[in-house]
Amino acid sequence: MTDTFTTLFNTYDWKTTSDSIYAKTSKDVEQALANKRRTLEDFKALISPAAAPYLEQMARMSQQLTLQRFGKVMQLYVPLYLSNECNNICTYCGFSYDNKVKRKTLSPIEIMQEVAVIKAMNYDHVLLVTGEANQSVHTDYFKKVLELIRPHFANISMEVQPLDLEDYQELQPYGLHTVLVYQETYHREDYKKHHPKGKKSNFEYRLETPDRLGQAGIHKMGLGVLIGLEDWRTDSFFTALHLSYLEKKYWKSKYSLSFPRLRPFSGGLEPKVEMNDRELVQLICAYRLFNEELELSISTRESVIFRDHVVSLGITAMSAGSKTNPGGYSVEPESLEQFEISDERSPEQIAAMLRTKGYEPVWKDWDSSLA
Repeated sequence: MTDTFTTLFNTYDWKTTSDSIYAKTSKDVEQALANKRRTLEDFKALISPAAAPYLEQMARMSQQLTLQRFGKVMQLYVPLYLSNECNNICTYCGFSYDNKVKRKTLSPIEIMQEVAVIKAMNYDHVLLVTGEANQSVHTDYFKKVLELIRPHFANISMEVQPLDLEDYQELQPYGLHTVLVYQETYHREDYKKHHPKGKKSNFEYRLETPDRLGQAGIHKMGLGVLIGLEDWRTDSFFTALHLSYLEKKYWKSKYSLSFPRLRPFSGGLEPKVEMNDRELVQLICAYRLFNEELELSISTRESVIFRDHVVSLGITAMSAGSKTNPGGYSVEPESLEQFEISDERSPEQIAAMLRTKGYEPVWKDWDSSLA
């Protein structure tokens, strides 16, 4: 394999990077806001504490840029949890191997029961989610699932364990459109603390997953960190660095970004670093000012009030009516959840909210017939 992001990543030091972010001044922020094209150094300024007094200006600019690029539309998607089986121990996740609870992987019949409910909600964009258990949820299983549901959805995304290049190449002809893979944290030492057991403990393998996705020609990939595991500003800079690298190297792919804040689960981990709502708005706006093409997504982890507020500030996609457990829509509603959701409104209620704000809810954003 040619050079991957690891080569670039290894030229950076966490503490040095963090110090440079916190050293940014109001002058740096003003210069970043004035620039037409913003650099990674500008992004540092926009996520720094020095940018806090400029949040209103950042929000106005973010709103304007989003409207210019995306218009007043909001893509709606829904997760379909296929399995909560997992071989990894992760300190923050309800699916963690050491969490002794009932495990379940959906059968083809159960998957179609879930699909029927999801289709009744109007969805044409589904996100397949599993734990990381290679013995039960593997490439052959994913092929069967994709083959089964492909006739029912125009857009299929996956958030499962990182796979080898050959696996992604095999899955693409089955209708795989988007793959989401979150690094969780770019802090190498703390990553090891949070992932002590299982394949996920391999920091570099996970770090290089987007490279494999790019080489496989996956249409879109999603990045992100779990906000709360480490300093969110430094983690976000490394996410932006990763994004910039990928866009230059795999320019045919599209990119999205999510903002999952650490939420309670059965056994829960307290966040190492708290991020308040104002700071999350700052981060969303900073990403939009840094990258006008980037799709920004917000999940049902966030509260009703917060989600309603950020609709016009840069977000382009949101989930609605989500269940974070396998079989949660119809088969087994009480099975183990990955995390607690906060916004429990139905897709119809979310769509109505969007319309009152002048936005059009979009149930899919791409169709294979247009490819």
